[in-house]
Amino acid sequence: MRMLLLGLAGLSAGTVVWTVGAQPSKPLTEPSKGPLPPGDNLPPAAATNDVQAVERCLAARKEYESSLKALYEHYAKAGDKQRLAWAERELMAYHLVWKPSYNLDVKDVPPPTLEARVNVREANELYKTAMEYKGKGLGDDYVLNMRRSELLLREVLEKYPNSDKIGDVAYQLADIYEGRAYKQYDRAAKYYERSFQWVKGSRTDARLRAATLYDRQLNERTKAVDLYRAVVEHDTNPEHIKQAEKRVGELTGRK
Repeated sequence: MRMLLLGLAGLSAGTVVWTVGAQPSKPLTEPSKGPLPPGDNLPPAAATNDVQAVERCLAARKEYESSLKALYEHYAKAGDKQRLAWAERELMAYHLVWKPSYNLDVKDVPPPTLEARVNVREANELYKTAMEYKGKGLGDDYVLNMRRSELLLREVLEKYPNSDKIGDVAYQLADIYEGRAYKQYDRAAKYYERSFQWVKGSRTDARLRAATLYDRQLNERTKAVDLYRAVVEHDTNPEHIKQAEKRVGELTGRK
């Protein structure tokens, strides 16, 4: 079978998904179990002077991907099947490589001031396509589909930041980053926060999921307590409120 994903263009130029004669795989029954670097207990990126280095890394990633796609297109036009297959395999490997966000403030998490105001057809279509791939497949196909879903969702934020879909987009990105294909918990927590900051009253469990990540994975207990208290104040689910109240009592009782 041809590869599901050949390349995904950088966000700054607009994300383009390359597909070759393949549809989303069957729903996931058991995701890839390959080991991944842990995403917990990391110090804040802002504590280090890493901005220039992170920007260089992002630019290098984009240039590497672009050069591989250029090679693929060249060999496709030239009819060089062997080198075409090499370029395809290397692109596949590039997208399977675990690529963390070293600094969430560098071309990653948009500010909390975005407003979901406009129903944009193109944004709706991107979101729909992203959800067709999210969580689908097994093994490498699963990882590639999660990469594909991530970049389509991020394209919504890049191209249509005032779309009324941005709250849902943020929530789905957070769920992706929290999952086993990424395990980037600081990134997930921020996007859960954005989901209810951008659209009031949306995704009522987003506060609780963010609080749990700050509490259990990131060891930011003060932030967690604030969010647990916000759950008690704003959530309407009795189970969420009960869980948040219990955890606030446990955390504040330790102080």
